[in-house]
Amino acid sequence: MPEETTSIDYVMEAASGPHFSGLRLDGRMPSSATAAAASSSADSTLTPDFLPNQPFVIGVSGGTASGKTTVCDMIIQQLHDHRVVLVNQDSFYRGLNPEELERVHEYNFDHPDAFDTEQLLECTMKLISGQGVHVPIYDFKKHQRSSDSFRQVNASDVIILEGILVFHDQRVRDLMNMKIFVDTDADVRLARRIRRDTMERGRDINSVLEQYAKFVKPAFDDFVLPSKKYADVIIPRGGDNHVAIDLIVQHIRTKLGQHDLCKIYPNAYVIQSTFQIRGMHTLIRDRDISKHDFVFYSDRLIRLVVEHGLGHLPFTEKQVVTPTGSVYTGVDFCKKLCGVSIVRSGESMENALRACCKGIKIGKILIHRDGDNGKQVNDLFGTHEVDIDV
Repeated sequence: MPEETTSIDYVMEAASGPHFSGLRLDGRMPSSATAAAASSSADSTLTPDFLPNQPFVIGVSGGTASGKTTVCDMIIQQLHDHRVVLVNQDSFYRGLNPEELERVHEYNFDHPDAFDTEQLLECTMKLISGQGVHVPIYDFKKHQRSSDSFRQVNASDVIILEGILVFHDQRVRDLMNMKIFVDTDADVRLARRIRRDTMERGRDINSVLEQYAKFVKPAFDDFVLPSKKYADVIIPRGGDNHVAIDLIVQHIRTKLGQHDLCKIYPNAYVIQSTFQIRGMHTLIRDRDISKHDFVFYSDRLIRLVVEHGLGHLPFTEKQVVTPTGSVYTGVDFCKKLCGVSIVRSGESMENALRACCKGIKIGKILIHRDGDNGKQVNDLFGTHEVDIDV
């Protein structure tokens, strides 16, 4: 092998020699029993189409060092008020056997067979079904999975699958609600890969260039680039394209905002969850919370619900004269407001309604069953327009 001072041209030329693909050297394929077990496991798992509260699954693919991870991080940052998990395809590299380790420089890590797609598929389907999974941790220096540690990933609102070949297998593609391809110039990707592999993975520049010419570029042309046709969204320039990422996040928020109740009741409105709301829900669900704090935070949540509900009532335009003499065009309720409190739970919301609507009149309605026949009888003590209930 030439010295470190060998020219880059020589390295690139030498890379055209013979090599083997990501297939295992012993030629072993998964046994029929293993394949059958994996198939049975996949068949027994519910598909997303039949799951309640299914998460939004995003696939992010693109060439090596194209900026996929950067795009994923930016999406996660903007979806800060939702639970988001990132699953990297790199975690599912197959560990190399001793014979492969001896010839590791001739192993094609960019071939589809270098990944354990069956395990990736199984983990993804478990996450979609609401189960937590153990994602393996791969050591790129030892080319082995960690035997005593793993990454715990729990079910979330959004699942992001990231990797160069996440679009290659149709079974994985079919689980995705959105497919994103990060498109970056080849020269930029090569420069980034050299910097990443030399600084983070302990490799020298010659081995990086050799691997790029022998495996990375051919695999991109043969497997990665053809999968671009499956993408719903193509992002040029990767993480530098803030406009594209903002539009993607907006679309995801729209999809997540379609609550299951809204699908059943078209006129139902669900308040968007925030860290503040989730924090208050956490407090009032704590069995050790004091009575005073429970009442305080419950009243805050109820007031948010009342204010949100008032915003959906019909308004009409109204002009007023300000203290400075200018005319301000605003809005006013179309009709006078009154409330109907449904006994007993609705009574806990009366104070919030009075705090939001000064002087509002509130009546009460009692709903009970008549004997054992299941028939509901309403005793109306006041006829009003706004129902409040918990």
